Amino acid sequence: MLTSGGVLVTGQTLIAKYTGAVDAGSTILGDPANGATKAAADIKGPVNILLAGIDPRDTKTAPLSDSIIVAHVPASMDQVYLFSIPRDLYVQIPAFPKTGFNGASRKINSAMSFGSSVGNGKHDVKQGFTLLAKTVSNLTGIKEFDAGAIINFGGFKKIVEAMGGVTMTIDQNVKSEHLQPNGKARPKRPECADNGCDHPYIGPQKTYKKGTYHLKAWEALDYVRQRYGLPNGDYDRQRHQQQFVKAMAKQAMSKDVVTDPKTLLKVLDAAGDSLTFFGEGHSVLDWGLALRGVNTDDMTLIKLPGGALVENGKYLGEQLGPDVDEFFQAVREDRIGPFLLDHPEYVSKNS
Repeated sequence: MLTSGGVLVTGQTLIAKYTGAVDAGSTILGDPANGATKAAADIKGPVNILLAGIDPRDTKTAPLSDSIIVAHVPASMDQVYLFSIPRDLYVQIPAFPKTGFNGASRKINSAMSFGSSVGNGKHDVKQGFTLLAKTVSNLTGIKEFDAGAIINFGGFKKIVEAMGGVTMTIDQNVKSEHLQPNGKARPKRPECADNGCDHPYIGPQKTYKKGTYHLKAWEALDYVRQRYGLPNGDYDRQRHQQQFVKAMAKQAMSKDVVTDPKTLLKVLDAAGDSLTFFGEGHSVLDWGLALRGVNTDDMTLIKLPGGALVENGKYLGEQLGPDVDEFFQAVREDRIGPFLLDHPEYVSKNS
């Protein structure tokens, strides 16, 4: 497809340009040996891919993973299961000698922060991702991830813009905490100028009503960021983020993108500003070819049960339900399908 439709460069040149544009993190654990070039044919299921979403920050700001999603592709390599790790999940973050972090029980979204310091007040999100991966591995029992990616939400917006927006089904009425109906930022109350309030914004709010809509990039990203005012808070947001990933994948594979070289090039160009990819020795192209059999309609969204963890009247974060360990075992043993048949409540009703 890349060599047809009037694209005036060879396929090889195009592939080299755009796979090279994606920031390559080499290996998740920073092990040079694992980063050795491997053949695409080596990618076989089942595979587990760790995705972390962050808001754009400079190198002087410790990164926080605002979204953590694990994608499990079974041995058949024809479908994918997505489940989210709550950003406020209270977990044991392991020690990380590179930064002098001795390990502690904290919210999981801070793992990247504890692992990112490189000295002189600077931070490296790739290094922070290593500690996040170790933390999620300890939580789930997944020994190591086969690939991973850090997604910069600010850059990700460019991908949606390049695709001309994204069609999503909004499953509940949501009011934006951050934006006005015209997309501009809501003003802050004067007494909250230094972010000292839980709900610092005032003025009219952008509202997203139930139904299926073709959203602009700013609307889609604003919608999936909302958690305040939702009946289930961050758990509703997790579901919306999974729905967004599914909608993005479906849109990217639509004829409006893959058969339109001009649009495709815009999407690939935007991806270079948005993704840091850890292929564990394989290129982005290798992974794309390995996963070409995945049907976006067969993307199953999973909700993990959980709730607040409170000790001595103090909220520490979130905790997962007691049966989640059984689910994690099903992930490790590539038995998610049979597990979901026995536990249909784990399947998001709004997949």
